[in-house]
Amino acid sequence: MMIRRTITAAFAAVSLSLSALTLSTVGARAHEGHAHAEAKAGDISVTNAWARASAGMAKAGGGFVTLSNAGSSDDRLIAAKADVSAVVQLHTHIREGDVMRMRQVDAIDIPAGGRVSLEPGGLHIMFIDLKAPLTEGQHFPLTLIFEKSGEATVDLVVKGVGAMDMTSGMMKDGAMDHGAMTHGAMPGMDHKPAK
Repeated sequence: MMIRRTITAAFAAVSLSLSALTLSTVGARAHEGHAHAEAKAGDISVTNAWARASAGMAKAGGGFVTLSNAGSSDDRLIAAKADVSAVVQLHTHIREGDVMRMRQVDAIDIPAGGRVSLEPGGLHIMFIDLKAPLTEGQHFPLTLIFEKSGEATVDLVVKGVGAMDMTSGMMKDGAMDHGAMTHGAMPGMDHKPAK
């Protein structure tokens, strides 16, 4: 009787372990199917996808990708979606005197045979009203919507607060100060829709 209970308990433990392994493999495959470090939609390839970790309790953050168009006709990035924030917008930076202003743009052109880099200090994806701070090492899916090529979902990895330093009016200790951003005024920054 004791041997039967021991065997039954051992069998149950092995079954639970196999179930957990199967679920974790299925979960990993589901995640891989949902978003990749690189993605493709039509003639557009999306690479170098990353976001910068939030500073403190920042309510906004930036995402960056490289878009390559292998096609013979121009395309445009017209929108982006992510669950990490209430709002996701396409943005650019414009320097007006000593002030760096951030502006929403309606679309980002990707010329035929060309490549466009969304990077700190230039074009980028803005996550406004973050649901939680972006932390280094975190991954999250970002869906990019193109005018002609449809949608591509890419996995953004969150890098450190000082990742890919730049030299602009938005520097704070050598890094872009997304931490102080809100979807309103910020010293030296102005968030307004493009005209």
